[in-house]
Amino acid sequence: MLTPGQQHEATVFAQLLEQGAVQRPGRGRPRMRPKRIVGDKAYTGRRNRTYCRRRGIRSTIPRLRTESRRGPFDRAAYRLRNRVERLINRCKQFRSLATRYDKRADSYRTLWVLAATILWLQP
Repeated sequence: MLTPGQQHEATVFAQLLEQGAVQRPGRGRPRMRPKRIVGDKAYTGRRNRTYCRRRGIRSTIPRLRTESRRGPFDRAAYRLRNRVERLINRCKQFRSLATRYDKRADSYRTLWVLAATILWLQP
């Protein structure tokens, strides 16, 4: 799912989780919901947390200073989020991805797939 450049992806959080599939280790159909969601402070909010709770998805999202602190926070799981951030930064070394020259969503998504494939093939 692709949002416009000025819109944050947290606004389509539920739709992203509805269309995604998590590959199982070994054989079998992919699961339609992950065991855990890890996000930054932009994903905090009652609507996102309620959605995860209703679907049985554990969430590791730090709270804002203005929110009251309730519930545990898995610091070890949150630190693994850094791997995804580094991959996105490596993909944004391709200039057309960082500045989003493409007007159509199809060609922009294709460039993301090509960049990830090139990074995967590099030793």
